[in-house]
Amino acid sequence: MNERDNAIRDAKVLGIPKLLLLGLQHMFAMFGATILVPILVNSYFNGEGLSIQVTLICAGLGTLLFHLCSKFKVPAFLGSSFAYLGGFATVANLNAGKYADMTMGEKLPYACGGIVVAGLMYLVLAGVVKVVGIRRVMKYLPPVVTGPIIICIGLSLAPSAIGNASTNWPLALIALAVVVIFNIWGKGMFKIIPILMGVVISYMAALVMNAAGMTNADGSSILVFEGMKAAKLIGLPPFQICKFDITAILVMAPIAIASMMEHIGDISAISATVGENFIQDPGLHRTLMGDGLATAFAGLFGGPANTTYGENTGVLELSHVYDPMVVRLAACFAVVLSFFPKIAELIGSMPSAIVGGISFILYGMISAIGVRNVVENQVDFTKSRNLIIAAVILVCGLGFSDGLTFTLGTTSITLTSLAIAAIAGIVLNAVLPGNDYEFGANPAGDISRGVGVNPQNSDVTGKKKKK
Repeated sequence: MNERDNAIRDAKVLGIPKLLLLGLQHMFAMFGATILVPILVNSYFNGEGLSIQVTLICAGLGTLLFHLCSKFKVPAFLGSSFAYLGGFATVANLNAGKYADMTMGEKLPYACGGIVVAGLMYLVLAGVVKVVGIRRVMKYLPPVVTGPIIICIGLSLAPSAIGNASTNWPLALIALAVVVIFNIWGKGMFKIIPILMGVVISYMAALVMNAAGMTNADGSSILVFEGMKAAKLIGLPPFQICKFDITAILVMAPIAIASMMEHIGDISAISATVGENFIQDPGLHRTLMGDGLATAFAGLFGGPANTTYGENTGVLELSHVYDPMVVRLAACFAVVLSFFPKIAELIGSMPSAIVGGISFILYGMISAIGVRNVVENQVDFTKSRNLIIAAVILVCGLGFSDGLTFTLGTTSITLTSLAIAAIAGIVLNAVLPGNDYEFGANPAGDISRGVGVNPQNSDVTGKKKKK
């Protein structure tokens, strides 16, 4: 018998205790990846980056907003997006024009302003999808464009991973090994949360190393707890209002191309897992609108961009409980947890070597997912048009390391390498003849379109399960 026939679609029949446990399971599935984003961004901004408290409340409230927009039908959780890490790193390194005399903390609101605009781009795509249909829209964003862009996102972050890991290579290698072990050999829930296990176990190793008197490569202490000791047990998340500048917008907004493709892939995967076509009902335009509003909301108050999480799709497959109410419970748990600054500071005390060890594989996996995007969508590189598009995107994305700066009127504008690559790829795909991509013709390929790093098993590929 098909396992979907035995799935639970109304979790209230399980009773309150089991319902709460299922909600906690979804929260733990998203937790490691969601909090890793502000930790990584803080490493770019020298400790003046995103708040873990704000990240958690934005994930929780963003998820609830998404469910409202999607008529409470789609069991999706919205956590922090890895796609925008390169954008944050670029904004942190801006040192021309108005950014020349800014501190890292002063640059951050401009990056968040770019995220707001990126979120609004979702609304534009949602409107276009509603009017002309998803198949026509995807003609302009085929895998030959999105795949190389995703590859560039991961490779551009590689130096950051090496820099963090080099502060304490033994600790970084422990973090790396744990993530690999749980991702490859983990069973059940542990396979869903390899990043969280990497953080927890390597942090325990750091405690042991610190107690034994070991230090980082530069002689500094492995762990510093002053921030946690000074933090209150309960307190409001430290919101900050975003700011807007054309340069930061042009850094962050083009990344929405990759994150919107991730959204389409995740909604396809959730549909395949649950056995309902959410692209048709409530409609891709509604899920895009929910994701975009959640991202814009997060950026407005100083949080990272949100995205639908494949990790939680894995939990749906694991539990066979498809009731969206369970995911909304996880969102409520995330909101509650955001009001405990002492816990946030404990997480924030994580050594940069652990961050480096985890991102060492994470950034490489983002690029590998771009390769998978191309392979699983069967992009034909015997065609000159596809070779030209991919080649130009890769050279632009990796070659323009300092971007391209020009003056428009009295305003200095910088196009980042990723923005140049995205524009070049979309334009070339539109003008070169021979575009034969058709969305929906290869469901398994459509699912693997995003940059979300999560274990995808064979049951969420759009193929029928064995009876």
